[in-house]
Amino acid sequence: MGMSWAYGTPDDAESVDVIHRAIALGVTFFDTSDVYGPFTNEELVGRALAGRRDEIEIATKAGLVVEDYATRKIGRDGRPEHIREACEASLRRLGVDVIDLYYLHRVDENVPVEESVGAMAELASEGKVRALGLSEVDVPTLERAFAIHPIHALQSELSLWTRGALDDVVPWCAQHDVAFVPFAPLGRGFLTGSLTGDTTFDATDFRARNPRFQPETLTENQAIVARVQAVAERIGATPAQVAIAWVLAQGDHVIPIPGTKRLRYLEENVAAADLQLDAGALAELDALPEPAGSRY
Repeated sequence: MGMSWAYGTPDDAESVDVIHRAIALGVTFFDTSDVYGPFTNEELVGRALAGRRDEIEIATKAGLVVEDYATRKIGRDGRPEHIREACEASLRRLGVDVIDLYYLHRVDENVPVEESVGAMAELASEGKVRALGLSEVDVPTLERAFAIHPIHALQSELSLWTRGALDDVVPWCAQHDVAFVPFAPLGRGFLTGSLTGDTTFDATDFRARNPRFQPETLTENQAIVARVQAVAERIGATPAQVAIAWVLAQGDHVIPIPGTKRLRYLEENVAAADLQLDAGALAELDALPEPAGSRY
Protein backbone atom coordinates (compact mmCIF):
# COMPACT_ATOMS: atom_id res chain seq x y z
CA MET A 1 0.00 0.00 0.00
CA GLY A 2 2.69 2.45 1.01
CA MET A 3 4.25 2.30 -2.44
CA SER A 4 1.19 3.96 -3.99
CA TRP A 5 -1.16 5.25 -1.32
CA ALA A 6 -1.40 6.90 2.09
CA TYR A 7 2.31 7.27 2.92
CA GLY A 8 3.68 10.19 0.95
CA THR A 9 4.88 10.56 -2.64
CA PRO A 10 5.23 7.33 -4.65
CA ASP A 11 8.51 6.35 -6.31
CA ASP A 12 7.62 3.55 -8.71
CA ALA A 13 11.20 2.87 -9.80
CA GLU A 14 12.41 2.28 -6.25
CA SER A 15 9.29 0.29 -5.46
CA VAL A 16 10.01 -2.11 -8.33
CA ASP A 17 13.58 -2.49 -7.05
CA VAL A 18 12.22 -3.30 -3.58
CA ILE A 19 9.88 -5.97 -4.95
CA HIS A 20 12.67 -7.55 -7.00
CA ARG A 21 15.01 -7.54 -4.01
CA ALA A 22 12.30 -9.07 -1.85
CA ILE A 23 12.04 -12.01 -4.24
CA ALA A 24 15.82 -12.41 -4.16
CA LEU A 25 15.65 -12.53 -0.35
CA GLY A 26 13.08 -15.31 -0.45
CA VAL A 27 9.84 -13.35 -0.09
CA THR A 28 7.08 -15.14 -1.99
CA PHE A 29 3.86 -13.47 -0.82
CA PHE A 30 2.82 -10.01 -2.03
CA ASP A 31 -0.27 -8.17 -0.80
CA THR A 32 -2.08 -5.39 -2.66
CA SER A 33 -5.61 -4.06 -3.26
CA ASP A 34 -7.56 -2.34 -5.99
CA VAL A 35 -8.18 0.64 -3.71
CA TYR A 36 -4.46 1.43 -3.27
CA GLY A 37 -3.93 4.34 -5.63
CA PRO A 38 -6.69 3.54 -6.44
CA PHE A 39 -5.74 0.89 -9.01
CA THR A 40 -2.14 2.06 -9.53
CA ASN A 41 -0.64 -0.31 -6.96
CA GLU A 42 -2.00 -3.37 -8.71
CA GLU A 43 -0.52 -2.07 -11.95
CA LEU A 44 2.84 -1.50 -10.22
CA VAL A 45 2.82 -4.98 -8.67
CA GLY A 46 1.86 -6.49 -12.02
CA ARG A 47 4.80 -4.81 -13.75
CA ALA A 48 7.24 -5.73 -11.01
CA LEU A 49 6.21 -9.38 -10.92
CA ALA A 50 5.94 -9.90 -14.67
CA GLY A 51 7.83 -13.02 -15.63
CA ARG A 52 8.08 -14.17 -11.99
CA ARG A 53 4.61 -15.67 -11.61
CA ASP A 54 5.83 -19.16 -10.76
CA GLU A 55 7.94 -17.78 -7.89
CA ILE A 56 5.30 -15.84 -6.00
CA GLU A 57 1.76 -15.68 -4.68
CA ILE A 58 -0.40 -12.58 -5.02
CA ALA A 59 -3.15 -11.40 -2.69
CA THR A 60 -5.47 -8.58 -3.62
CA LYS A 61 -8.80 -7.27 -2.41
CA ALA A 62 -12.16 -5.81 -3.38
CA GLY A 63 -14.89 -4.08 -1.44
CA LEU A 64 -13.50 -0.61 -0.78
CA VAL A 65 -14.03 2.22 -3.26
CA VAL A 66 -12.77 5.79 -3.37
CA GLU A 67 -15.85 8.00 -3.29
CA ASP A 68 -14.04 11.35 -3.40
CA TYR A 69 -10.61 11.59 -4.99
CA ALA A 70 -9.91 15.05 -3.57
CA THR A 71 -10.42 14.01 0.04
CA ARG A 72 -9.72 10.31 -0.51
CA LYS A 73 -12.98 9.44 1.17
CA ILE A 74 -13.43 5.69 1.06
CA GLY A 75 -16.72 3.79 1.00
CA ARG A 76 -17.70 0.13 0.88
CA ASP A 77 -19.22 -1.90 -1.92
CA GLY A 78 -19.77 -5.60 -1.28
CA ARG A 79 -22.42 -6.17 -3.93
CA PRO A 80 -21.84 -9.38 -5.88
CA GLU A 81 -21.83 -7.52 -9.18
CA HIS A 82 -19.16 -5.13 -7.92
CA ILE A 83 -16.98 -7.95 -6.64
CA ARG A 84 -17.14 -9.75 -9.97
CA GLU A 85 -16.29 -6.59 -11.92
CA ALA A 86 -13.50 -5.74 -9.46
CA CYS A 87 -11.95 -9.19 -9.79
CA GLU A 88 -11.90 -9.02 -13.58
CA ALA A 89 -10.26 -5.60 -13.41
CA SER A 90 -7.68 -6.76 -10.87
CA LEU A 91 -6.75 -9.72 -13.07
CA ARG A 92 -6.13 -7.34 -15.97
CA ARG A 93 -4.08 -4.86 -13.92
CA LEU A 94 -1.98 -7.59 -12.31
CA GLY A 95 -1.50 -9.33 -15.63
CA VAL A 96 -2.38 -12.75 -14.23
CA ASP A 97 -4.90 -15.49 -15.00
CA VAL A 98 -5.70 -16.27 -11.37
CA ILE A 99 -5.43 -14.47 -8.03
CA ASP A 100 -3.93 -16.68 -5.32
CA LEU A 101 -5.77 -15.07 -2.38
CA TYR A 102 -8.76 -12.78 -2.85
CA TYR A 103 -10.01 -10.77 0.11
CA LEU A 104 -13.21 -8.94 0.85
CA HIS A 105 -11.44 -5.78 1.99
CA ARG A 106 -14.25 -4.72 4.31
CA VAL A 107 -17.76 -6.05 4.85
CA ASP A 108 -20.38 -3.74 3.37
CA GLU A 109 -22.93 -2.94 6.07
CA ASN A 110 -25.62 -2.81 3.38
CA VAL A 111 -24.86 -6.25 1.92
CA PRO A 112 -25.02 -9.50 3.90
CA VAL A 113 -21.56 -11.04 4.09
CA GLU A 114 -23.08 -14.26 2.73
CA GLU A 115 -23.85 -12.51 -0.56
CA SER A 116 -20.37 -11.04 -0.90
CA VAL A 117 -18.65 -14.31 -0.07
CA GLY A 118 -21.03 -16.16 -2.35
CA ALA A 119 -19.87 -14.04 -5.27
CA MET A 120 -16.24 -14.71 -4.31
CA ALA A 121 -17.00 -18.43 -4.13
CA GLU A 122 -18.30 -18.31 -7.70
CA LEU A 123 -15.02 -16.70 -8.78
CA ALA A 124 -13.17 -19.54 -7.08
CA SER A 125 -15.29 -22.17 -8.83
CA GLU A 126 -14.49 -20.48 -12.15
CA GLY A 127 -10.76 -20.67 -11.43
CA LYS A 128 -10.26 -16.92 -11.23
CA VAL A 129 -9.19 -17.00 -7.58
CA ARG A 130 -7.62 -19.84 -5.58
CA ALA A 131 -8.47 -18.95 -2.00
CA LEU A 132 -10.76 -16.53 -0.18
CA GLY A 133 -10.02 -14.13 2.64
CA LEU A 134 -11.70 -11.50 4.78
CA SER A 135 -10.31 -8.38 6.43
CA GLU A 136 -11.12 -6.70 9.73
CA VAL A 137 -14.06 -8.88 10.76
CA ASP A 138 -15.13 -10.42 14.07
CA VAL A 139 -15.65 -14.08 14.87
CA PRO A 140 -19.44 -14.16 14.22
CA THR A 141 -18.86 -12.70 10.76
CA LEU A 142 -16.11 -15.22 10.11
CA GLU A 143 -18.46 -18.03 11.02
CA ARG A 144 -21.20 -16.72 8.75
CA ALA A 145 -18.76 -16.48 5.87
CA PHE A 146 -17.26 -19.89 6.61
CA ALA A 147 -20.71 -21.45 6.25
CA ILE A 148 -20.76 -20.28 2.62
CA HIS A 149 -17.21 -21.15 1.58
CA PRO A 150 -13.92 -22.00 3.33
CA ILE A 151 -12.05 -18.88 4.38
CA HIS A 152 -8.31 -19.34 4.11
CA ALA A 153 -7.03 -16.06 5.56
CA LEU A 154 -8.13 -13.24 7.82
CA GLN A 155 -6.25 -9.96 7.55
CA SER A 156 -6.46 -7.52 10.44
CA GLU A 157 -4.19 -5.18 12.33
CA LEU A 158 -1.88 -6.67 14.95
CA SER A 159 1.20 -5.18 16.54
CA LEU A 160 2.75 -4.36 19.89
CA TRP A 161 0.37 -1.42 20.17
CA THR A 162 -2.74 -2.96 18.56
CA ARG A 163 -3.58 -6.31 20.17
CA GLY A 164 -7.37 -6.66 20.09
CA ALA A 165 -7.30 -9.56 17.62
CA LEU A 166 -5.47 -11.72 20.16
CA ASP A 167 -8.58 -11.92 22.33
CA ASP A 168 -10.65 -14.04 19.98
CA VAL A 169 -9.90 -13.74 16.26
CA VAL A 170 -6.33 -15.09 16.32
CA PRO A 171 -7.33 -18.14 18.43
CA TRP A 172 -10.36 -18.78 16.20
CA CYS A 173 -8.13 -18.76 13.14
CA ALA A 174 -5.77 -21.26 14.77
CA GLN A 175 -8.68 -23.57 15.61
CA HIS A 176 -10.04 -23.45 12.05
CA ASP A 177 -6.74 -23.66 10.14
CA VAL A 178 -7.09 -20.09 8.86
CA ALA A 179 -4.02 -17.95 8.31
CA PHE A 180 -4.03 -14.72 10.30
CA VAL A 181 -2.30 -12.01 8.25
CA PRO A 182 -1.47 -8.92 10.35
CA PHE A 183 -1.11 -5.62 8.58
CA ALA A 184 0.81 -2.72 10.16
CA PRO A 185 2.98 -4.98 12.38
CA LEU A 186 5.33 -2.01 12.77
CA GLY A 187 2.58 0.29 13.98
CA ARG A 188 2.72 2.29 10.74
CA GLY A 189 6.37 3.02 11.39
CA PHE A 190 5.99 4.07 15.02
CA LEU A 191 7.49 0.91 16.52
CA THR A 192 10.72 1.38 14.58
CA GLY A 193 11.70 4.19 16.94
CA SER A 194 12.20 6.62 14.07
CA LEU A 195 9.35 8.95 15.05
CA THR A 196 9.37 11.49 17.86
CA GLY A 197 6.87 13.94 19.28
CA ASP A 198 8.26 16.53 16.87
CA THR A 199 7.71 14.41 13.76
CA THR A 200 5.41 15.96 11.17
CA PHE A 201 3.77 14.30 8.19
CA ASP A 202 3.04 15.41 4.66
CA ALA A 203 -0.61 16.18 3.99
CA THR A 204 -0.78 13.13 1.69
CA ASP A 205 0.34 10.89 4.55
CA PHE A 206 -2.47 9.01 6.29
CA ARG A 207 -0.75 9.48 9.65
CA ALA A 208 -1.19 13.25 9.53
CA ARG A 209 -4.82 12.67 10.51
CA ASN A 210 -4.41 9.55 12.62
CA PRO A 211 -5.05 10.01 16.37
CA ARG A 212 -1.93 8.11 17.42
CA PHE A 213 0.35 10.31 15.34
CA GLN A 214 -0.60 13.70 16.71
CA PRO A 215 2.16 15.56 18.61
CA GLU A 216 0.71 14.89 22.06
CA THR A 217 0.08 11.18 21.47
CA LEU A 218 3.38 10.66 19.67
CA THR A 219 5.12 12.10 22.71
CA GLU A 220 3.15 10.02 25.20
CA ASN A 221 3.67 6.83 23.23
CA GLN A 222 7.46 7.19 23.30
CA ALA A 223 7.32 5.15 26.51
CA ILE A 224 6.30 2.15 24.41
CA VAL A 225 9.15 2.63 21.96
CA ALA A 226 11.67 3.08 24.75
CA ARG A 227 10.89 -0.34 26.14
CA VAL A 228 10.97 -1.95 22.70
CA GLN A 229 14.36 -0.32 22.11
CA ALA A 230 15.62 -1.66 25.42
CA VAL A 231 14.74 -5.22 24.41
CA ALA A 232 16.30 -4.67 20.98
CA GLU A 233 19.57 -3.42 22.43
CA ARG A 234 19.77 -6.32 24.86
CA ILE A 235 19.43 -8.96 22.14
CA GLY A 236 21.34 -7.18 19.38
CA ALA A 237 18.42 -6.43 17.06
CA THR A 238 16.57 -3.35 15.86
CA PRO A 239 13.23 -2.21 17.31
CA ALA A 240 11.54 -3.05 14.00
CA GLN A 241 12.89 -6.58 14.08
CA VAL A 242 11.72 -7.04 17.66
CA ALA A 243 8.23 -5.79 16.73
CA ILE A 244 7.96 -8.21 13.81
CA ALA A 245 9.39 -11.12 15.80
CA TRP A 246 6.80 -10.54 18.52
CA VAL A 247 4.01 -10.76 15.95
CA LEU A 248 5.49 -13.93 14.50
CA ALA A 249 5.62 -15.42 17.99
CA GLN A 250 1.83 -15.22 18.32
CA GLY A 251 1.37 -18.44 16.35
CA ASP A 252 2.60 -20.47 13.41
CA HIS A 253 -0.50 -19.39 11.50
CA VAL A 254 0.35 -15.70 11.95
CA ILE A 255 1.97 -14.27 8.80
CA PRO A 256 2.70 -10.54 9.11
CA ILE A 257 3.04 -8.31 6.04
CA PRO A 258 5.34 -5.42 6.95
CA GLY A 259 5.09 -2.87 4.18
CA THR A 260 8.01 -0.79 3.00
CA LYS A 261 9.07 1.13 -0.06
CA ARG A 262 12.76 1.41 0.94
CA LEU A 263 15.43 -1.20 0.29
CA ARG A 264 17.16 -0.63 3.64
CA TYR A 265 13.96 -1.31 5.56
CA LEU A 266 13.18 -4.37 3.45
CA GLU A 267 16.49 -5.96 4.40
CA GLU A 268 15.88 -5.17 8.06
CA ASN A 269 12.34 -6.55 8.02
CA VAL A 270 13.26 -9.80 6.29
CA ALA A 271 15.99 -10.48 8.84
CA ALA A 272 13.33 -10.43 11.58
CA ALA A 273 12.09 -13.83 10.39
CA ASP A 274 15.21 -15.40 11.91
CA LEU A 275 14.90 -13.63 15.27
CA GLN A 276 13.69 -15.81 18.14
CA LEU A 277 12.57 -13.91 21.24
CA ASP A 278 13.19 -15.66 24.54
CA ALA A 279 10.58 -15.95 27.28
CA GLY A 280 11.91 -12.92 29.11
CA ALA A 281 11.74 -10.68 26.07
CA LEU A 282 8.24 -11.89 25.23
CA ALA A 283 7.04 -11.24 28.76
CA GLU A 284 8.49 -7.75 28.73
CA LEU A 285 6.84 -6.97 25.41
CA ASP A 286 3.53 -8.48 26.51
CA ALA A 287 3.55 -6.04 29.44
CA LEU A 288 3.88 -2.88 27.35
CA PRO A 289 1.42 -0.10 28.26
CA GLU A 290 -1.64 0.66 26.19
CA PRO A 291 -1.09 3.32 23.53
CA ALA A 292 -2.49 6.82 23.67
CA GLY A 293 -4.97 7.51 20.88
CA SER A 294 -7.34 5.28 18.94
CA ARG A 295 -6.02 3.43 15.89
CA TYR A 296 -8.35 5.32 13.51
